[in-house]
Amino acid sequence: MYEAYWKLKEKPFENTPDPRFIYYSKKHEEALSRMLYVVKERKGAAILTGEYGSGKTLLSRVLMKELSDERYHSALIFNPRLPPLELIKEIIYQLGGKASDLSSKTDLLHYLNEILYRNKDGNKITVIVVDEAQAIPEENGFEELRLLLNFQLNDDFLLTLILLGQPELKARIEGLPQLKQRLAVRYHLKALTEDETREYIHHRLEVAGSKEDIFTEGAYSEIYRFSWGIPRRINNVCDMALLVGCGAGIDKLNEELIRDVAEDMEEMPIDAEQNSKVIANG
Repeated sequence: MYEAYWKLKEKPFENTPDPRFIYYSKKHEEALSRMLYVVKERKGAAILTGEYGSGKTLLSRVLMKELSDERYHSALIFNPRLPPLELIKEIIYQLGGKASDLSSKTDLLHYLNEILYRNKDGNKITVIVVDEAQAIPEENGFEELRLLLNFQLNDDFLLTLILLGQPELKARIEGLPQLKQRLAVRYHLKALTEDETREYIHHRLEVAGSKEDIFTEGAYSEIYRFSWGIPRRINNVCDMALLVGCGAGIDKLNEELIRDVAEDMEEMPIDAEQNSKVIANG
């Protein structure tokens, strides 16, 4: 709608997990590096947490793209709100199996075991990524995932399990010491700093075809103040600012417009004390 006005090829701030728009802050680079390490070194399991909108789902898509060649056989579970047996069925389905006729846990696990050994014999690494894992409704669901890590040889895991979720996932894992002990890597994705917020906006505009500065320096500070450095909130404010700026016929988006847009969206600004907490804790 506003692309032609701002000389863009596409909308730069869509909240969709498009790997083309990934901005590699040091935190996002570290998160991806750790997940790839767990997979390639067959470490068994890892957990990645972060605030809602911090970029976990986008990182999961980037990870899946990295694992798209013939060395890997991957399953991405993006709706884990399933009873334990249905969760196993979904994993089997994502790995190319058909478990609809199987009703017992024993049969399901035997079938999954066959898939894992088939992949092993074909020199493929099996990877299971569970997004929004904090939404798993029952503790038994986490127990079933933990038991999947028992599929292993004397010196190697037959699968790698990666759990992604919001901060409450950490609390749930803390209450499951038998699963926590199986996690080789844990990482929490923190919010972007003010400088990273500016770089994030520049990057997405560049990917979308921008050749000019659309935001003033003051606008970047206001975007950070109202977004708290959370990518999803940055996207929301910037997208609406581009729309409003187009309608108003202005050349650049300044701090006053950003404040008006953010306040209309009922975004709360971050103050100095909150700023230090966000940077420290994500």
